[in-house]
Amino acid sequence: MNPFIKANQQAWDDMTRVHINSPFYDVVGFKAGKSSLTPIELKGLRPVQDKDLLHLQCHFGLDTLSWARLGARVTGVDFSPEAISQANRIAGENNIPGRFIRSDVYKLPEALDETFDIVFTSYGALCWLPGLDAWAAIVRRYLRPGGIFYIAEFHPGVYQFDFNTKQIAYNYFNSGKPYEENEEGSYADPGADIKTKTYFWCHSLAEIASALLKEGLTMLEFREWDYSPYNCFPNMKERAPGEYVFGDFPASLPHVFEMKFRG
Repeated sequence: MNPFIKANQQAWDDMTRVHINSPFYDVVGFKAGKSSLTPIELKGLRPVQDKDLLHLQCHFGLDTLSWARLGARVTGVDFSPEAISQANRIAGENNIPGRFIRSDVYKLPEALDETFDIVFTSYGALCWLPGLDAWAAIVRRYLRPGGIFYIAEFHPGVYQFDFNTKQIAYNYFNSGKPYEENEEGSYADPGADIKTKTYFWCHSLAEIASALLKEGLTMLEFREWDYSPYNCFPNMKERAPGEYVFGDFPASLPHVFEMKFRG
């Protein structure tokens, strides 16, 4: 296994053990019927009733299972054994039909030989992938003719910032080399007794869109949002219920983008 991916897998195993009990993910609320999905993707992707949906990089599956509650037949994929174990546990305890597969996204064809009406990915996924051409080929591989690929993701513009110093610290474009990050705590629980070493890559909007277009997908929609639906970075303020903005800059920043493609 690529040493960067191996380190990230270990970090996500460790973070899952923290996240599963964090107020940020609110598993208790989920078990009581609360959806983990945000208004952005709910409006952007619905309806999913009676659709076969593949969720790439699903973490421990709350979004995957939230789509199942809306009528989709879901398959979630993640490279973290701990995350997949927790996803299966939550699905079973709540009697929600869903299938979860432990796999590196790039190696998914070794574990899954099907196609889907919808391929979905969201928030904090792409930065863990070294290159997007191979990723886009995976997306295309799993889409049925006329199927939909949908992504809602943090904007690469806001990812340029060091969220602690509020200064631009990272490239907008992918240099091919990862950044190394050593952290204490987690975005879901900053005070957690956990230390992680992770590696991440920057991807521009052009790199993301071009990778998918080169696979022959047709872009249907592209939107940018000046807020995040999650309070998951330092120095964020809630400007309205469920809308968080970074820093105290006099001008607005792009926080999230969404793209929808047809296969």
